[in-house]
Amino acid sequence: MNTPDTPGTSVRGRPRARRRRMKRHSSSTLHPTFQGRRIPAYNLLSNQDLIRIEDQADWILDTIGVEFRGDRTALDLFEQVGARIDGERVRFEPGQARALCSTAPEEFDLHGRDPMHTVRLGGDNVVLMPGYGSPFVSDLACGRRYATLEDFRNFVKLAFRTPALHHSGGTVVEPTDVPVNKRHLDMMLAHLTLSTKPFMGAVTAPERARDSIEMAGLVFGHNVMERHAVMQGNINVNSPLVYDHTMSDALRIYAGANQCVCVSPAIFAGAMGPLSLTAVAAQTLAEAMVGIALTQLVRPGCPVVFGSFHSTMNLRSGALTFGSPEANLATMALTQLGRRLGVPVRSGGGQMTASNAPDGQAMQDSTGAMWATLLSGAHQVWHAAGWLEGGLVMSYEKFIMDVDHCGAMLKLLQGFDTDEETYGRDAYLEAGPGENFLSTSHTLRHYKTANFEPQISDAGPYEAWVENGSLTADQRATARWQQLLDDYQQPEMNPDIRAALEDFVAERKAAMPDEWY
Repeated sequence: MNTPDTPGTSVRGRPRARRRRMKRHSSSTLHPTFQGRRIPAYNLLSNQDLIRIEDQADWILDTIGVEFRGDRTALDLFEQVGARIDGERVRFEPGQARALCSTAPEEFDLHGRDPMHTVRLGGDNVVLMPGYGSPFVSDLACGRRYATLEDFRNFVKLAFRTPALHHSGGTVVEPTDVPVNKRHLDMMLAHLTLSTKPFMGAVTAPERARDSIEMAGLVFGHNVMERHAVMQGNINVNSPLVYDHTMSDALRIYAGANQCVCVSPAIFAGAMGPLSLTAVAAQTLAEAMVGIALTQLVRPGCPVVFGSFHSTMNLRSGALTFGSPEANLATMALTQLGRRLGVPVRSGGGQMTASNAPDGQAMQDSTGAMWATLLSGAHQVWHAAGWLEGGLVMSYEKFIMDVDHCGAMLKLLQGFDTDEETYGRDAYLEAGPGENFLSTSHTLRHYKTANFEPQISDAGPYEAWVENGSLTADQRATARWQQLLDDYQQPEMNPDIRAALEDFVAERKAAMPDEWY
């Protein structure tokens, strides 16, 4: 798995032989609740539209170029394959960047510490993970506050206990009670010991990326990581059209270790790029292709994900908006472009909102964004649970409300069967005209699995709702997240491995003074 493949020869697509080779890679042992897509992805744009956007991406890379600031190594790698270098600016001939991306795999396994939690990225697979990067948390009892390491651990536990999430996440929240230069050690320790799902490592400094890979190696074995991806690094492009050395250094470190690199341009229309959706799509593709190309120059066959993060703005106030129809259209277009590039796609959507509370606006924004995300055919969805205030806050209550909706959406992606059993002919013979079907054999065979059962929705009569305290959805969610944490049981780990991890963290922390910024 994840071995280099023969480079493709097609500018816009992959040779069929290469696709067949990818399918022969070892298949995952997936968690029983892992959901693959059984309904077709929605294609928003025509082939001609997509080609025009791809041509615009080539125009950007040929005419404007992308800067790699402070990373001479990256510039040298591009120069060696014929890119035009002018200072820190890199320019590409049309089709050149796309061709450099062609050795990246279309599908690959991301291994969990427990093989039951291994997932596959690409194809018809869907991998959901919690929110990322919030400095604040909130809950109904304690309100909004800075996130702590305890909060970080809580959300790792909640993601582990949630079947609708397949991934532990990365910086789920910023543990602000830990020094900035040491947070990554505690976060990695939490992901590796409190969960067995795949996770993300640190990228905010080269040494933090190396620490993350070293800690993963203590658990999985460095020889295993040479052949298999067990973690991801998120590389944010400093849009428009800039890679700073912190991100490109981390990119090269993860790629060199054969671990998954997710390249994520972040474009807010009208600020980091032109206002039109077409321009946002083309610029996102251009920026992402350059990062993916660099991973393949470092290590051909390195697993990658084409990511994006985009938003519209209130053009009267400048405030970011989420779940808008424009952003949702961009989500669908970018997924099409990423799939044509031939790599797994991380959607720029998810259950995102600008709302300040887990209220109707929050769920309206999030539901709109999530529908566009999943119908687009995206393979990985970040920010699928917990996001509030444009990402500033991870909400315990909204996390629970979101994962309930994730479960419903995953059920939707399954479609429905039309085999002989589904027609229920024996039920008609039992019940007959004018009779109900509740006690028929067909109903009794299927009632446990026929419908998705939400955990916090209340479909009972008004009188019963009042009798039970007139609780709103967010109030019911409070009881749910508290119960999940109360019932949490830490997964087993070899004591020697745990001791090695704890020793590594202690030694690294002792080797550097605290830095709080």
